[in-house]
Amino acid sequence: MRRFSLWLRGQPFVADALLAVGLFLVDILVFVSSSDGLNGPLFLVFSVVLTVPVAWRRRLPRSIAAVTLVTTTASDIAGSMAGDAYNGHPAALALPIMLYTLVAYVGRAQGGVYAVALAVYTAANLFLFDQPLFTTLLFNALMYALSWVAAEFLGARRAYDEATQARLVVAEYDRDRRAEEAVIMERTRIARELHDVIAHGVSVMVVQADGASYAIRRNPERAEQAVANISATGRLALSELRRTVALLRTSPDSDDMPQYGTAGLARVVEMMGRAGLNVEIEQTGNLDDISPAISLGVHRLVQESLTNVLRHAGHAPRAIVKVVREDEAVTVEISDNGTGSEPSSTAGGGHGLLGMRERVAVLNGTLSAGRTPHGNWLVRATLPID
Repeated sequence: MRRFSLWLRGQPFVADALLAVGLFLVDILVFVSSSDGLNGPLFLVFSVVLTVPVAWRRRLPRSIAAVTLVTTTASDIAGSMAGDAYNGHPAALALPIMLYTLVAYVGRAQGGVYAVALAVYTAANLFLFDQPLFTTLLFNALMYALSWVAAEFLGARRAYDEATQARLVVAEYDRDRRAEEAVIMERTRIARELHDVIAHGVSVMVVQADGASYAIRRNPERAEQAVANISATGRLALSELRRTVALLRTSPDSDDMPQYGTAGLARVVEMMGRAGLNVEIEQTGNLDDISPAISLGVHRLVQESLTNVLRHAGHAPRAIVKVVREDEAVTVEISDNGTGSEPSSTAGGGHGLLGMRERVAVLNGTLSAGRTPHGNWLVRATLPID
């Protein structure tokens, strides 16, 4: 029964057709059970004319309301002309039904006009057909008032349902948008981590390979050392890649994230030194007790900046790394000797500076990069400590 009710709610014409059939059956029941001398054919004709239009009440509410009022008036006149045995049609209940329909589906203004018309119709019946004054007024007023109140209740219910549906649509849109943004952020995070690991290792290996190719004939020992450095760098990059993949499977704020800290910076400096970059590091404060996210951020900033120095600082590159741990923030500065070109996102198709800016933004920090008045390239980042 509940399924049928839900289905019927989605089929308004079928529901109205069943209502019309119900009114017609009530009319026929009165006709069959009446012992008065009703004019059978006339009664049946008006039973059909009064009830059939009800099936279209929600499709053509104004027209059906007018038709119902006219046909009801005509049936009263015809019944009165048929004689005293005529007592009216129960199907005249279509009048309050149409009042309800106008108020609920068209508006109060149209319903008010129709209510005035019904009042005129009731007064005309009292005057022309000598009906009981008190009974007729009470019954009609009660029926029309109930129709209006029911329509108002339905209108409020429909407005509530529409508002609820609108909120559900907005909530669904917000949910989809948040999911899409989360996917984009996660993809950016993965791309940033993989770039930092792979680009760093590959850049060092490329520099070492170029040096080996130049020295392979003139200085085989140096070429052999460069090849050994390439092998060590490749293994380290592979290990770092495995660690990064494992890291990406956890939350950025997870306690399982590795602490890079002082030992991590030392490894980066050692690797870059083997690649031919002269690196000096100055560290103030303890980096081993900060959050894993900040520790990783410092490590990646130094790693990416030194890689850029190695690639762009020209002959005999040199870099100075300063890391200062304070109570509220960690400040990282990386500068070169200013003999090469500026690192850019177009050089080698890389996104080093962009990746650093994104990482610092995620950590709610600030980053600046550019030439100083002395001609060297300076990267400076400040990462707040939660």
